[in-house]
Amino acid sequence: MSRKQIHSSLQPFFLSLSITLLYVLLVVVVMEIMGIELTIFTAVIGAGSVAAGLALSGTLQNFAGGVLILMLKPFTLDDNIVAQGVDGVVTAIEVFYTEVLTTDNKAVIIPNGKLFNEVIINVTREGKRRLDIDLKLTYVIDVEQVKLIIANAIKQTPDILTERVPCIGISALEIDGIKISTQVWVLTNKYISVKFALQERIIKDLKAAGIKLPGT
Repeated sequence: MSRKQIHSSLQPFFLSLSITLLYVLLVVVVMEIMGIELTIFTAVIGAGSVAAGLALSGTLQNFAGGVLILMLKPFTLDDNIVAQGVDGVVTAIEVFYTEVLTTDNKAVIIPNGKLFNEVIINVTREGKRRLDIDLKLTYVIDVEQVKLIIANAIKQTPDILTERVPCIGISALEIDGIKISTQVWVLTNKYISVKFALQERIIKDLKAAGIKLPGT
């Protein structure tokens, strides 16, 4: 199992299961050699298996989900995922459950059965994220001036990736104003810090240029 890189959480289970099955096989073989009738024994084992399956259906589903997660690796430790309405960093992947730590420091335990059977968004895997910022302004503003101000704010904000050209434009025309959208690319682990810094710089630069903002 180590050579095949089977996850360390699964190895003890598979080892225990193998030993148990070998013991059962040994008992059956010995009874067969001794000429003991196996019909009653088989019926008892069958009934016990059905009862155990019904009693542990939820647990077995969680176990199956855990095995698939550990083998297929839709996410790994320290990945930021969004699943079951939870957004956070994976801190533990166990056979029956996965533990996620949210940004406000809440430890959330998610059963693997539910987790694997629903949509999982892996925020970390690609390493980069697109940051979208929407700004609503009145129709009297000079759109080209606003775009230049935002472009300059982007240049002045650190940790924005330069290999992808920022996109700035009018994304919607609404009754009470124009919606201008800005799209830039950042490293996943810099997403929040860049978002706060860029928004703050855009607002300051617009005010400094005399652009009237909603509510002012």
